[in-house]
Amino acid sequence: MRRGIAATALVASIALTATACGGSDSGDSADGPVTITWWDTSNATNEAPTYKALVKEFEAANKDIKVKYVNVPFDQAQNKFDTAAGATGAPDILRSEVGWTPAFAKKGFFLPLDGTEALTDQDKFQPSLIKQAQYDGKTYGVPFVTDTLALVYNKELFEKAGITEAPKTWDDLKKAAATVKDETGADGYWGSTQAYYAQSFLYGDGTDTVDVAAKKITVNSAEAKKAYGTWLDLFDGKGLHKADTTADAYAHIQDAFVNGKVASIIQGPWEITNFYKGSAFKDKANLGIATVPAGSTGKAGAPTGGHNLSVYAGSDKAHQEASLKFVNFMTSAKSQETIALKNSTLPTRDDAYTTEVKADPGIAGYQTVLAAAQPRPELPEYSSLWGPLDTELLAVAGGKKSLDEGLGNAETAIAKLVPDFSK
Repeated sequence: MRRGIAATALVASIALTATACGGSDSGDSADGPVTITWWDTSNATNEAPTYKALVKEFEAANKDIKVKYVNVPFDQAQNKFDTAAGATGAPDILRSEVGWTPAFAKKGFFLPLDGTEALTDQDKFQPSLIKQAQYDGKTYGVPFVTDTLALVYNKELFEKAGITEAPKTWDDLKKAAATVKDETGADGYWGSTQAYYAQSFLYGDGTDTVDVAAKKITVNSAEAKKAYGTWLDLFDGKGLHKADTTADAYAHIQDAFVNGKVASIIQGPWEITNFYKGSAFKDKANLGIATVPAGSTGKAGAPTGGHNLSVYAGSDKAHQEASLKFVNFMTSAKSQETIALKNSTLPTRDDAYTTEVKADPGIAGYQTVLAAAQPRPELPEYSSLWGPLDTELLAVAGGKKSLDEGLGNAETAIAKLVPDFSK
């Protein structure tokens, strides 16, 4: 038995004392309903109300189950769950970012879901998303919402500049940015310094931060240097906004785009509702969504993100069974349609893309770019590899380090995260 399960199952069997963990402390009585705890990591303002309403709907249909809903800030949830699962117990269900799923599965914190009620409709989900929820041949999460990156653009600004279609390559984007600047006065493109957003450049040049199959670190390879060179060039030129290296860069870029000060950015569907709040997109039809531009290989690609619903392996049988039923309900076609309509997020199963859902131009647009999304490799440490790159790319974009120095430093730091990989 793995350490995580051994420690947490023992605690669960004798009565958990933490207020947010699954098991006998959840307010259960001998003849009363089972109370399960769900840690939701969604936006508390824009998304959580929809989930709370679905919880009430589930409870109304399942009188023997109560759901304790807890909204945990996304940037705190991974460490909180890691601590709780490894020591005093954890929530019965976690809204697990796709990168966390294999990492927690490796520690033994998640219950394998193959053959359970939670995965009754497995064949309805996009296969790449199921694969992303797997570790060592088993499935540890049910895809809940998905996302990827796209080139989002202001159709009106593009039309004023005489641009009739979205740029298909990074060179096309540079030319379009200059034209937009000349014809409208607005910047044509504003890029991000964050490693996640730079990932598309790697895919476009046929590489990644690591080669999992070869167990090799490739972030400092010739292909990666070429890709990051293209990324860096897009901070300098006519119509290309300079790199923002402040702590509020994300908000600055987003604000400029939604208010028509910049014509295009790379962004994910989690911002759809916020796009529509901006002055530039009061008419939702003005939002253009296209596949990220292609790199030197002629192919375009963007990372796949999103969240799974995973069940805690340390909960007792009654709580696990109730959790499996709840996960099945929350990931059903009906629930996913409701979530998409209310939150403008992307469903993970094809039968949830109903006519009404696709009437939202943001969702319809992002659905078309999902084909270019690259599923993350089955490597528990994969998401953590962006940490060193966030630090180094920020310094490179700000002119404090050369690209060679930054990538060399990132390679050294990544080697510590995956010590069995060669350089």
